[in-house]
Amino acid sequence: MTVTDIDTDKLMAFVFRAVDEVGATLNAALVVMGDKLGYYRDLAANGPSTAEEMARRTGTVEPYAREWLRAQAAGDYLTYDAETDRFTLPAEQAVALTVEDSPAFLPGFFQIALGTVHDTTHIIEAARMGTGVGWGDHDSDVHNGCERFFRPGYNANLIPDWLPALEGVVPKLEAGATVADVGCGHGASTILMAQAYPRSTFVGYDAHGPSIEMARQRAADAGVSDRVRFETATAQSFGGEGYDLVTMFDCLHDMGDPVGAARQVRATLADGGTWMVVEPRAGDRVEDNFNPVGRAYYGFSTLLCTPGSFSQEGAAALGTQAGPARIRQVTTEGGFSSFRTVAETPFNLVYEVKA
Repeated sequence: MTVTDIDTDKLMAFVFRAVDEVGATLNAALVVMGDKLGYYRDLAANGPSTAEEMARRTGTVEPYAREWLRAQAAGDYLTYDAETDRFTLPAEQAVALTVEDSPAFLPGFFQIALGTVHDTTHIIEAARMGTGVGWGDHDSDVHNGCERFFRPGYNANLIPDWLPALEGVVPKLEAGATVADVGCGHGASTILMAQAYPRSTFVGYDAHGPSIEMARQRAADAGVSDRVRFETATAQSFGGEGYDLVTMFDCLHDMGDPVGAARQVRATLADGGTWMVVEPRAGDRVEDNFNPVGRAYYGFSTLLCTPGSFSQEGAAALGTQAGPARIRQVTTEGGFSSFRTVAETPFNLVYEVKA
């Protein structure tokens, strides 16, 4: 290729696209900053504000507030009135950036992304060496952001839509079922189910000890410790038997040995029991995932999920965009014969798996 082969217009279009991408990369940090400093909540509560006004109310320094506000306005997160030098958080952005129980809540998504990017140096070395980086080795923003990103979707969908889509499961939960939530993290999904079905008992399992400690505290705060317990265990070794329902939320693709996890689920389920697998939304063909959601998930897959799988025995590295056919193959190899998609959202697919 020579210089004369280059379409200059296409080259410069790509350059300016890259400039936009750099701005977006920096904006992830700015969103997390605005969330942690209370800037978005302040603007939502107080309306159009100058940098000096917002800084005073939030107890921060005006030059930082000023540059943050201008960056947010440049990215269309805020609007700006040049005559009054005031910045406004539009109502729609206020929902997405301040309302934590909204399914559109976004700061957790930015937080997990920023935490993931922090560890890029380790991922580069792991890619050279064929090694992994475990979940517990990541920045705390990964752990906290993960819960804050997924929890609103679980709150909006798990009880009204996902569980009722499973054949015969809700009547069991209402009467009193035993449930294992495997890969429970901070326990958001476990606690949500326990609150909805007080006659059932739940145990959450996760290999990350600090997450289990956090889950226990969250259960105590929610007043459900009488019917929920949390234990540190892998998906291939969690205990118990006779479960009416086993759940896995956004974690099967992270596992080094997902087939081993499937076999353990099969061994612990009661006759007629159900395994609910919630996975990131994905298509079976690579090109099916060439869209904004797929792009974000492939990014997480490269920097978070694949390294996590490589840190475990088996290193299957399914990837975040494994797709329904690959997940079905895992369940079949694990001893299950029934597999169907029962629900979906813009971010997730929900599978019902039975023996």
